Amino acid sequence: MIYKVYYQESKMEIPVRERTKGLYVEAETEEEVRNKLVNRDYNIEFIQQLNDAHLAYEKKSDNFTVENV
Repeated sequence: MIYKVYYQESKMEIPVRERTKGLYVEAETEEEVRNKLVNRDYNIEFIQQLNDAHLAYEKKSDNFTVENV
């Protein structure tokens, strides 16, 4: 499954919509996603599992790349 992770680049940064970034991670569960990103200093706001339709939409974006974690 592919998950989209919404995050701020630093745990010290206050979440502001305009500075929220996103990345895509392949994992079996949300917990696995969090474990894969534990070494990064991200303030994770939300993790969303992408269904087939949403994944197809996201793949159309130039910014779509699945992180190798």
